[in-house]
Amino acid sequence: MMHHSEGFLAIVKDAKSRVRECSVGDVHAWQASARPFALVDVREESEWAAGHLPGAIHLGKGIIERDVEKTIPDRDGEVVLYCGGGYRSALAADNLQKMGYTNVISMDGGFTGWKNAGHTVATD
Repeated sequence: MMHHSEGFLAIVKDAKSRVRECSVGDVHAWQASARPFALVDVREESEWAAGHLPGAIHLGKGIIERDVEKTIPDRDGEVVLYCGGGYRSALAADNLQKMGYTNVISMDGGFTGWKNAGHTVATD
């Protein structure tokens, strides 16, 4: 398990106080039921290339605020963000809410939780 600095954990805790979260199981069930939502991987390019959730789009945390409006113009549509474990996605979700996105959810557990649950991983 990765060890995170106190400062990083403090800003994540602050962001999580304002952000809705869901579980890996929720996202898997939503995909199986064809629920409409945008699934966004906010990890680094190298992490994305090594594997990601099926149906996800890649908007890395470094550029998501810059590019999200042209990629996902509907500010009221459901957007689920994930990262490696649920920390970076919470920070990104907090920023999207500040930009006017009203239905943003961070997937707690992230890609690690998805893989550990045995769900399909895409590498396209």
